Amino acid sequence: MTDPDRRRLLGQFVRTHREGLAPEPAAGRRRTPGLRREELAARAGISATWCTFIEQGRDVQFSAHALGRLAEALALTPAERDYLFELADRRDPRAPKRDESANAPASLQAAVSAATHPAYGLDRLWNACCWNGAAAHLFVGWLDADHQRNLLRFVFVAPAARRLIDDWQNRGRRLLAEFRADYSRSLNDPRLRDLVDGLRRDSALFDAEWQAQTVLGREGGRRAFTHPQDGALVYTQHSFAPTDRPDTKFVLLVPDSNAAP
Repeated sequence: MTDPDRRRLLGQFVRTHREGLAPEPAAGRRRTPGLRREELAARAGISATWCTFIEQGRDVQFSAHALGRLAEALALTPAERDYLFELADRRDPRAPKRDESANAPASLQAAVSAATHPAYGLDRLWNACCWNGAAAHLFVGWLDADHQRNLLRFVFVAPAARRLIDDWQNRGRRLLAEFRADYSRSLNDPRLRDLVDGLRRDSALFDAEWQAQTVLGREGGRRAFTHPQDGALVYTQHSFAPTDRPDTKFVLLVPDSNAAP
């Protein structure tokens, strides 16, 4: 099911919430606080043995629907239910379908608009889905033109990227290694496969690095540019994922006045 630490946390969570439930009115004294395991199992329509194994942190198998019945029997709040499914490494069948449309969520648009420095949002395909005026000014050939605004296609295919981005090849390698981490989460998306196939066809560097199988987590750091109007520019990049749309990214570039380009 899950690793021992997660199983232990899951068992503790279920037991604590079971013991916090009020039992049905019954005569006589009870030595067990809250519901007995048998009573919880009856409410959830599961076996008492299965409930015991869960609380003991054993490696047992169960479906998401059975876990959902347990969540209902425990009278969990929405946040508690999410936590239960996270600990069990299951997807809640009642969870709303995640909005993975190309449109930027309102939270991302608000953050980008509020930024005074270059800022933009990326959707799950790494297309720019929103940006501010400072970003449009900085990214000549990407955000200032009326064409497909995919970051990977800009970096690996557009001639303007080679002129704009200092240490272009190494930056491209790093960017692709970060993208591969996202790609693994959406292997069944034909749009991503089409994007990769097109880039492998159109960019020898992309094709070579794709075959290298390098994977890195997305992180910020120093970003240097040679702008056609402003000359040498150096920024520190920060990247965040909105909590309401973790498939998108907020990218902010803060000028680094102390760094030499």
